Amino acid sequence: MNTRARASILLTLSLAFAGLSASAVPANAEAPAPPGQVAESAGATPVPTVQGPLAATAESNPFGAASHQEVPQDLSKLGYDEEEYLVSGTSNVYSWPAAGPAQIRTPDAPYTTRVLVRKPAEGQKFSGNVVVEMLNPSNLFDLNIGWAMAHEQIVANGDAWVGITAKPIAVEALKNFDSARYEALSFANPLPLTDPRNCATVAADSSRTTENGLIWDIYSQVGAWLKSNDPANPLRYGSPTTRVEHAYGFGYSQTGGFLVNYINGVHPLVVESDGEPVYDAYMVAVAGGAFAGAYPMNQCETAPPANDVRRQFKDVGVPIMRIMSQSDYLRGIGSRRADSDAPGDRYRHYEMAGAGHATPDELTFSASSEDIIAAGRSVPPASCNEGPRSRFPSSIFFNSALQNLDLWVREGIAPPRAEPILVRDGAPVLDEFGNVQGGLRSPFLDAPTSTWYGTATGASFCFIAGYERPLGQDVLDGLYGNHGDYVAAVKSSVRALEDQAFLTDYDARRLLTEAAQSKTP
Repeated sequence: MNTRARASILLTLSLAFAGLSASAVPANAEAPAPPGQVAESAGATPVPTVQGPLAATAESNPFGAASHQEVPQDLSKLGYDEEEYLVSGTSNVYSWPAAGPAQIRTPDAPYTTRVLVRKPAEGQKFSGNVVVEMLNPSNLFDLNIGWAMAHEQIVANGDAWVGITAKPIAVEALKNFDSARYEALSFANPLPLTDPRNCATVAADSSRTTENGLIWDIYSQVGAWLKSNDPANPLRYGSPTTRVEHAYGFGYSQTGGFLVNYINGVHPLVVESDGEPVYDAYMVAVAGGAFAGAYPMNQCETAPPANDVRRQFKDVGVPIMRIMSQSDYLRGIGSRRADSDAPGDRYRHYEMAGAGHATPDELTFSASSEDIIAAGRSVPPASCNEGPRSRFPSSIFFNSALQNLDLWVREGIAPPRAEPILVRDGAPVLDEFGNVQGGLRSPFLDAPTSTWYGTATGASFCFIAGYERPLGQDVLDGLYGNHGDYVAAVKSSVRALEDQAFLTDYDARRLLTEAAQSKTP
């Protein structure tokens, strides 16, 4: 069921309840704008110069392409196409010394980055929505986490998804992977090494010759491109004007924190210059408070302190959903604030009970191990000391959240509210099975067969990977007299959550099928 179909149902309920070589570019590619010539957007935000779509061949393919994921995905079977572009322009480097909009530190720094686009193959199936994600670079290469978490809803609704390489360290990995394809990519620092403003000390994943702070204007300009009538816009579908109606910003973990900077520091500048925002709503995932709650606006200044007002949202003017996991909600507890339906301050805060931060899906739906190694990076571990990364399906929450965010923007239907995970004296309140109470619920906790942990031990990001510990047979026998009792418990949970719009109809069907096919108890 797509968003518009669900809208009519929910509205009824709400009333009832008050630089590549030419050979790398296909012959039919749109010609980029001439050097120095910038296409016009609807507002003052410039549209970048675009090269592509780049050819995908047996010898050269996009890093993280669906066909080269850890588990390859045939987008054609979903009715989707994938294209890769290089986008170039100039970006201001900002400083953010205090609450309020950011300030220009260094103007007009040239950049070139790459953009990965997945869209319905047929224009009539395009919903008009595009989810635009700054690709997560925490493992020092691009992770397609937004696609991993919400591609089922993206495809079900006919949305497009766009991923942007957002950090120089990820550019380095791309050049290691395919130096010819990605030769033109550049996040060059506009300040020479001799300039005292080019700080002598930068973070371990950064360099004085590059600048992390170019991403803010890049993010605005890519969104403006997708909303523009530029001939290179892949979401025109041959029409004279863009088919994009709404752009939704997405960030996960580090790039969720990037979104905090963008929303509070740069979004107001865009509204001032353009008269409206580029992004019509935001989904800030597993980033808040003292956990990835904000980042340095440029690589020479520190991030806002953990309790700084710049890490919180207030009166942004467009809907925002912040979604924390069981791995990060305690460190991020400072991000909690009251939900709001006020027109200028639409906000929801969710905490996913049982869900881990670093999931198997973020590896499954990103570049293959072979390609990660070719990029000169280490393959993140899929298992920790306690066993495999938690299999808890965070996607069920992201699918429904994206559906509800779209309904909020398009139809004004306010999303459901959920209590946060219950905390007392700085620690979670657990049930008799060791699972947290409160938060976004699911049959995994309300018809339990396991205890779900948000943290594990081991290498890399195991501390936020989480794991599962199955309940003993005697416990299961005491909970469920037979298989039918278990299925009935799952059905009760699923139906209640679907009625409240915390589950999509397709996730509800899948959970019921999985329960019926299980051998519990």
